[in-house]
Amino acid sequence: MTNDATILRKARAADAPAIADVWLRSFAAALPGVRRAHSDDAVHAWFRDVVVATQETWETWAAVHDDRVVGVMVLDGGWIEQLYLDPVWRGRGVGDRFVQLAKNLSPGGLELRTFQVNHPARRFYERHGFTAAEHTDGGANEEGEPDVRYVWRPVG
Repeated sequence: MTNDATILRKARAADAPAIADVWLRSFAAALPGVRRAHSDDAVHAWFRDVVVATQETWETWAAVHDDRVVGVMVLDGGWIEQLYLDPVWRGRGVGDRFVQLAKNLSPGGLELRTFQVNHPARRFYERHGFTAAEHTDGGANEEGEPDVRYVWRPVG
């Protein structure tokens, strides 16, 4: 079920605290067994001072419903660096819309990484045509958690 009242728009500086809160809630709900590499304060500072503040480096999108941020997607060229939804917003089509937006903005293809233990995310990306290209031991991510690199390439 999609919700037509939810809009996807470029993130604004004022969105940073709510975006960080969505990230924190989503991480806690989806990855309870994964060690977080940073404190809540550090996550808030990173979204405020780096991710949202440096739109020339990263393209940060917010899903907004009734003036409330319910999701975030961060693109870096052909990479989906972050895609997190408030847990109560999963299954409502917002993630689908984010992926379609990313494909429209990067029609030559996309890549992303997700943790191997995040089976719902893996199914979600596979449903959207992403294929697993590499499995790692987690040595290259801050959490030290084994991950999967996924790739999407347009057909034709």
